Amino acid sequence: MNSYFLLILISLLPLGDLFHHGLFISHDGQDHVARIANFYQSLVEGNLVPRWAANLNWGYGHPILMFLYPLPSYFASFFHFLGFSFVDSTKIVFALGFILSGIFAYLWVKEFWGREAGFLAGIFYLFASYRFVDLYVRGAIGENFAFVWPPLICLFALKLSRKFRWHYLVGGSLSLAALILSHNALSLMFLPLIFGYMAYLVYQSNQKFLYTLYFILYTLYGFLLSAFFWFPAFFEGKYTLRSILLTGEFFRFRSLSEFFWSPWSYGGETQLSVQLGILQWLMVGLTPFLIYRFWKKKDKSWMLIGGLLAIFIVSLFLLTEYSLPVWRTVRIIQNFQFTWRFLSLAIFPPAVFAGALIYLLPKKFKLFAVSCLLLAVLFLNKTYWHAKDFSYKDESFYTGAYAGTTDTGESSPRWSVRFMEKFPKAPMEVIEGKAEVKEISRLTTEHIYQIDVKSPSRLVENTLYFPGWQVLVDGQPVLVEFQDPAHRGLMTFYIPEGEHRVVVRFGETKLRLFANVVSLVGMIGLVFGSIIKVRFYEKTQNFSSGCHF
Repeated sequence: MNSYFLLILISLLPLGDLFHHGLFISHDGQDHVARIANFYQSLVEGNLVPRWAANLNWGYGHPILMFLYPLPSYFASFFHFLGFSFVDSTKIVFALGFILSGIFAYLWVKEFWGREAGFLAGIFYLFASYRFVDLYVRGAIGENFAFVWPPLICLFALKLSRKFRWHYLVGGSLSLAALILSHNALSLMFLPLIFGYMAYLVYQSNQKFLYTLYFILYTLYGFLLSAFFWFPAFFEGKYTLRSILLTGEFFRFRSLSEFFWSPWSYGGETQLSVQLGILQWLMVGLTPFLIYRFWKKKDKSWMLIGGLLAIFIVSLFLLTEYSLPVWRTVRIIQNFQFTWRFLSLAIFPPAVFAGALIYLLPKKFKLFAVSCLLLAVLFLNKTYWHAKDFSYKDESFYTGAYAGTTDTGESSPRWSVRFMEKFPKAPMEVIEGKAEVKEISRLTTEHIYQIDVKSPSRLVENTLYFPGWQVLVDGQPVLVEFQDPAHRGLMTFYIPEGEHRVVVRFGETKLRLFANVVSLVGMIGLVFGSIIKVRFYEKTQNFSSGCHF
């Protein structure tokens, strides 16, 4: 049987509960469906980059879409457009993230160590205990989807290091952008590994300077393409409560023994199983042997194994209390929020080690070793393939006003409360004076009212303020106050006597417009380069076909 199909069939085994009716109960799954529903609503209204979730936070709206990785939501929106429910669309994205991650790990390792090695690397990448924590316990759609891209980025980097081809650079840049758009924290976490791998490839190259430039261009395009998301998320994060993540409240350090075994649990952050897996530890234990064998063969792969081992050790170190001084000193890693997220990075090296082991075995033992390890890894993980339970809610539950935003409230505007606690009485209310408010239309980013003001009045728009919102009275912007203690974080404004048309509109700030332009420039650069490449290829082919000797 073809290795691709066999790997896909095996990767389907743990996904049976995704075919179950309803949504599997997890920490974040329900919130993700509601966020995707808000994302889709904004998207179909013409906002190509949805940034505002109108129905979240008890109907007061929320800027979480500006800071929440958008790529899984784009994929889920596509499936919903095809006719799937929001719940089923979300589950499809979970399944795609799981399956594709194994396929790309296989393709990457196969490229330099052969089919058997690639197959087992893909299996180990899929069947690490933490993958099922992410899937069925946490319901972390972004992390699950982010696992797809690191091996694909490495694959394109490898191909590019062997021979420059424009489509390798395009594929690699798109993959890097996809990683950034799939999960903020994991993209930062994997970047040192990716850059280290690129440095390893450059070291082996005979044209080090040239390929360094290629990889710089590769990386630059990846950041340009994703700038529409990460640039505003980084620079406008100062307007949110993200500092609550830096207090140390969310550091969940674990003991070394728990990496070898910790009980499976569907409980909260302190109860999550952080075990790496018996076979994963076996592969780590074999790394001295692997390094020695590659070194004896004069194969520079020993450097790859050694580098990945160092990354593995650092990843687990950052999960322990011994790393507390690092967490307190290095501000950027505090944005990873939870220490156990480093398990995402820790499961990558053992998958490569498994591939290396198969590569080094004599050919006559490869199939037997792969078969035994495959059966062992399936047996040892089979109890983790299930959801705790399922919830059954109507689609309107996710598309209507939703009593939630994020688990910690870190994306809430800093001048607002962390979470709202009740639904608003009306979209707009009169808090001083006398006026009659009639809502004309209400879209995600534009609310239109007709207001008959009997006496000069003050009104409150029951929408959280965030840079980009403005109130227009008869087409003219008016002063908006959003720090009234009685209406904290909401937009209040004064309006004179008479009949008025009021438009409350959310638009792009100059910074967001700049970020959009940067991404557009990156895309134009790739498209323009591709057109030149195709035309050059056609001219070369025509020249060759026209020559007769």
